[in-house]
Amino acid sequence: MSEALIIAGPCAAESREQLLQTATQLADAGVGVFRAGVWKPRTEPDAFEGVGEEALSWLAEAQQLTSIPAATEVATPEHVRLALKHGIRILWLGARTTTNPFLVQQIADSLTQEANTLTVLVKNPVSPDLKLWKGAIERIRKAGVKQIYAVHRGFQTGQPSPYRNAPVWSVPFALKLAVPDIPLILDPSHMSGDAALVPDLSRKAMTLGYDGLMIEAHCNPQAAKSDNKQQLTTDQLKQLISSLPCRKSSSSSKMENVTEKQTETYDTLSLLRQQLDETDDTLFLLLLQRMQISKQIGVFKRQHNLPVLQEKRYAELLAKRLAWAEQHELDEEIIRRILDAIHEESCRWQL
Repeated sequence: MSEALIIAGPCAAESREQLLQTATQLADAGVGVFRAGVWKPRTEPDAFEGVGEEALSWLAEAQQLTSIPAATEVATPEHVRLALKHGIRILWLGARTTTNPFLVQQIADSLTQEANTLTVLVKNPVSPDLKLWKGAIERIRKAGVKQIYAVHRGFQTGQPSPYRNAPVWSVPFALKLAVPDIPLILDPSHMSGDAALVPDLSRKAMTLGYDGLMIEAHCNPQAAKSDNKQQLTTDQLKQLISSLPCRKSSSSSKMENVTEKQTETYDTLSLLRQQLDETDDTLFLLLLQRMQISKQIGVFKRQHNLPVLQEKRYAELLAKRLAWAEQHELDEEIIRRILDAIHEESCRWQL
C-alpha cells in the first residue's frame, strides 16, 4: 500500500527567516509538500492577512533549498498568476473560496493554460454542503486540471462539537462515493483549532483510509502571527509522522487475496458504516442538548408551580411527529415508541 501524503508547513509565511527555518527543519521529516499561506483571508480586518507577493519568492527559495514542492492558497485569478510566476505549481482553494461558486469559476478559468502542470487542492466549504464541494472540484476538473485533491477541514454546524470545525464525517465519505478517483486529505489543524487534538485526528484519518494529511507546523508556534494555537512545532510534527499507522484501504488486511470487485464492496460498506456512526454521533449530541433544555423547562415549571406532565402539549407533539413519519414512509409504531422513550426521559430531567 502507498504511504500517506503529508503536506505541512506554517499557517502563514511571516518572514524569510521563519519560512526557511521551518522548511529546513521539515526537510527530513517525510513531508511531501511544504505549505504556507501568502494571502490570508481573515475574519477581522486588523488581523494579519499575509505578506503577499514578496512571500512567494521565499516559498520558491524554500522549494529550491529542500527539493520539496511548495503549495500556497489562492483566492483570485491574480493570486494564481503571481503564484505561477514564482514557480509555485501546487495551489489550494480555502473554505471561504469553495463556498463561492463565482470565485471558484474565476480561478478555474485562470488555470486553463497551464492546467496539465498543476495540482489543486480543494478544501470543503464552510457549511456541510456536499454539492458545493463536489461542484468546486468539478469546476477545477473542467478547467483541465488532472491532479486534484479534496481537503476535509471540518464544518461550521452550530451543533456541539469538541472541535472548532465539526468533522461531519458523512460528508467527505459521501464525496468519496460520488468522486472515488479524487484523493481525500484531512486537515486536522483547522478542524481541531487545537494542536493537542491534531495527533488523534491524524491517526483516525489514517485508520479511515484517508490518502494524506495537511498539517500546520511552525518553527516557533507561540510567535506565529496567525492561528498559533493550532500549529505544531516541527519536532512535534516529526513525532506525529513517525507514529502514524501505515495507510491502507478501508478493507481489512485479511482481504488481500479477494478480487478487486469484492474489495470495492467492502470499502463501500465501510464508508456507509462510517456515515451511520457520524449520524449517530450527531443524533445523541442533539438528544443531550434536548435533555438540557428539558432541565431548564423543569426549573421554570417549579418556579411557576406548573406540573411536569403537560398531556395536551405531548399529544400535539406526538400527532405532529406521527404525521411526519407517515409522510416520509417511516413506521409510525417505531416513531411512537421512540417519542415515548424520549418523553419519559425528558420528564425525568425536568424532575
